[in-house]
Amino acid sequence: MNGGGKHDAVIVGGGHNGLVAAAYLARAGCSVLVLERRGEIGGAAVSFRAFDGVDVRLSRYSYLVSLLPRKIAAELGLNVELRRRRMSSYTPSGDTGLLVDTGDDTRTAESFRTVTGSTKDFAAWREFYARAGRVAAATFDSLTEPLPSRENLKARLGDDEAWATVFERPLAETLTGLFDDDTVRGVVLTDALIGTFARAGDEDLRQNRCLLYHLIGNGTGDWDVPVGGMGAVTGALADAARAAGATLVTGAEVHSMTPDGEVRYSLDGAEHLAVGEHVLANVAPDTLARLLGEAPGPRPEGAQLKVNMVLSRLPRLRDASVDPRDAFGGTFHVNETFSQLETAYAEAAAGKIPSLPPCEIYCHSLTDPSILGPAERAAGVQTLTLFGLHMPARLFEADNERARAEALRATIAALDSVLAEPIESCLLRDAAGNPCVEAKTPLDLEAELGLPRGHIFHRDLSWPYASEPGEVGKWGVETEHDRVLLCGAGAVRGGGVSGIPGHNAAMAVLARRRGEVRAG
Repeated sequence: MNGGGKHDAVIVGGGHNGLVAAAYLARAGCSVLVLERRGEIGGAAVSFRAFDGVDVRLSRYSYLVSLLPRKIAAELGLNVELRRRRMSSYTPSGDTGLLVDTGDDTRTAESFRTVTGSTKDFAAWREFYARAGRVAAATFDSLTEPLPSRENLKARLGDDEAWATVFERPLAETLTGLFDDDTVRGVVLTDALIGTFARAGDEDLRQNRCLLYHLIGNGTGDWDVPVGGMGAVTGALADAARAAGATLVTGAEVHSMTPDGEVRYSLDGAEHLAVGEHVLANVAPDTLARLLGEAPGPRPEGAQLKVNMVLSRLPRLRDASVDPRDAFGGTFHVNETFSQLETAYAEAAAGKIPSLPPCEIYCHSLTDPSILGPAERAAGVQTLTLFGLHMPARLFEADNERARAEALRATIAALDSVLAEPIESCLLRDAAGNPCVEAKTPLDLEAELGLPRGHIFHRDLSWPYASEPGEVGKWGVETEHDRVLLCGAGAVRGGGVSGIPGHNAAMAVLARRRGEVRAG
């Protein structure tokens, strides 16, 4: 057993949250060791050339950035450009479609009128997102502060109707009460289901918690494209951590840890031991329990199919009045009306791949052509990354290979149903002549990234306040072991590419160290 030395902090997992924690702690003068199992730093936030002979850097696992606080970017000096998309979304509806153009209210209003037949739902849309804006303005900055109580956060908002919309009332009640049109209801509902397997009316409000985090990023809820791909974000974080003095080690698989800070890992065929005054676990709570030799709780379940594509050109739309560059310039919704989403949930809950899988698509290359090689850019190549909803891990556990192929076929057919031509006719071919398309099931994400049953948030998202009186003033990263902190997406206020759990774990460590200094 080789000694990995003693450190103020050993961070298990080199994803973006671990890197944020490492950068903050190293900048504060702590000795920091980061241990990453994979051969590259970045976790799920990486860019990858997925197809042989095709010079395109896909954001392979995570796609957009909203929740990364400007405070963190500024304090760590991150050199990352987040580029705003003018088009919020496009949702095909028969031979027309609902286009939300954030730069032209008149155009958006006319699109609502075309799809819904009146102006009522556009007015309701503006009312709903005005409420969401008030929640975002009151909530977002609290995410990088010690945990407030529920009552304190509600008072901070000071708007009982906005509070009830997000925190108390099942989303189905709000959507059916505000909107008449099934398509409009569905566009809002999708943000409550990304990475969350739920019905719109579930009483446990998992869908509301998911919606909250999709609405509040930096007080606006905008979802931006990182120039250079998601790997540019984690690359900048790794640079910041290294520049501050942190040691980042890849290919280091952690096998176990103890509550007193001992971390055992293998590297280059040898076994190593590192000891941390604090251990920050940038892994799922399920994984942390296993590493500690404890019994994990009920396993979480991811519920998405991720599909990455490279196209020779964008497909034609059934709606000839909309430029495909506008339609794919924001979030392109496929079979995501309210009723379609509810039907797909019921089918998946019954153990069947949805007959018409709902999904949404992002075309990063329209906003950031830098991810394309020179030849690809000149040829007009585009990327499509697809997030399929209501594809829970249970559907793939009997035979992942077979179910993946079936889910991909059904999802491609669902996409084709809203286009004027099959998407296959637009797919680029790799060096071997194969179409540039790959699919990742929840089980694939577990195998490749360590996400428990593919859950992209590590477990169901939490409300951003203390669940017990004794948690008020804590950071939401504490465990029952004083020296072990959770700094990944499964922490309170985790989820998404945010860095918030990493920041909060670092702040908890630094607060303890200040207390120790004062006590000494």
